[in-house]
Amino acid sequence: MSVAMKRSLRTVLQTAVGLCVLLPTVVDTVGVPETLPWVAGALATAGAVTRVMALPAVQALLPSWLRTDTPHSEGSDA
Repeated sequence: MSVAMKRSLRTVLQTAVGLCVLLPTVVDTVGVPETLPWVAGALATAGAVTRVMALPAVQALLPSWLRTDTPHSEGSDA
């Protein structure tokens, strides 16, 4: 696979993940009912992609400068 193709695929993936994160806010702002089947499906997909990106195995695939030492340590000071 060429370097240009890898860069293109990476850009498409980053854009898709970014849109998944923003989709619930966009739907809420626009005022589209969340109960419409296609909106509910899109929100479920966005949630699934966001959840998969938070898995430790996926985090391990990221370059070291993008990772955190303990991905689930937020709020664990209790």
